[in-house]
Amino acid sequence: MKTVASPLVFLFLLISLHLSAQQYQEDLPIKNSLNYGKSVAVFGGSVSVIPPSEVAKDLWKERLGMSVTNYGVGGAGFSSLQGKSLKQQIDEAGVFDIYILWASTNDYKNNRAIGSYTDYTEFDDFDEEKLVTQAGGINYCIQKIYELNPNATIYSFTSSKAFNNRGGYDPFDENGMVKYVEIQKQICELHGIPYLDQFTLGDTTFIIRINFTGIPFI
Repeated sequence: MKTVASPLVFLFLLISLHLSAQQYQEDLPIKNSLNYGKSVAVFGGSVSVIPPSEVAKDLWKERLGMSVTNYGVGGAGFSSLQGKSLKQQIDEAGVFDIYILWASTNDYKNNRAIGSYTDYTEFDDFDEEKLVTQAGGINYCIQKIYELNPNATIYSFTSSKAFNNRGGYDPFDENGMVKYVEIQKQICELHGIPYLDQFTLGDTTFIIRINFTGIPFI
């Protein structure tokens, strides 16, 4: 007597094969990524060193074959007045293929001056007094990176939301962190640097790891 397999059995097998193939693909290195095999340096505050961000870095190593060096320090900001600033971190760095400027919330929380997108640029003859502003610190970092490696790729992650007060997460608060984020994006656009707007999209490792496979952030 012949046994006729139910169509549901075939459907189950097809789904199982599809899921197995998908999992196999997800376990493979993403060798066609623009970032595959590159060396990367990360600069930032506490968000760049907390365990959730380490998940993203582990994925870059496993899936993209990257070597990752983290210079981030808790409490740091772009302003030269804010902790071990990103300026100081980059002054200690060497040559890498990719540099990530991972903006913290510290400039906002500590009321450091935002400044103008032109701070510490050719527009003000690289005025060192502007290094105390967030904008001056960002422009310094970019200038210094290109001195280290003229062919470097720079990616920027904006500040993410902070929930210590309304200004830290409300995009419509006129005196909130959104103003700091807007300057961060303006400077990236001035220099043609891709950025990931974490303040708007949300602070998730998922967003970071998906976008970093080689797709421009903007």
